Amino acid sequence: MDSALWWLFATLLGVPLVITSLPEFGLLAIGAASAMVAAGLGAGATWQILTFVGVSIVMLVGVRPLAYRMLRKSPQVRMGIEALQGATAVVQERVDHDGGRIKLNGEIWSARALFPNQVYEPGQQVDVVEIKGATALVI
Repeated sequence: MDSALWWLFATLLGVPLVITSLPEFGLLAIGAASAMVAAGLGAGATWQILTFVGVSIVMLVGVRPLAYRMLRKSPQVRMGIEALQGATAVVQERVDHDGGRIKLNGEIWSARALFPNQVYEPGQQVDVVEIKGATALVI
């Protein structure tokens, strides 16, 4: 049987990729496909094997880490108190360094001005800088 046909069978390494979801099998299948192309171009058995091994190593060493890194980079979803930091709120009761009330994400929160000399009147918009306990520090 022609060696290119054997390499075609080797490209079936992609089948375990579908079954097991291991991308390494797909990378080896790309190496086998490269060796099949080399065989189709008339390369000898030694060059076919070197092509398979070389392309497979390049794919496993070069592409695999990049693929895994890209898979692990999911968008960071801020939740809880972290999601409230940086949000805009509306002053409900006068807010100064001693206290006050704001409406933040539809809820009434106790709040304090971040700096002692700042005062915010009802209706003003403020930005939440930090949450300390159940009190929002605003500017």
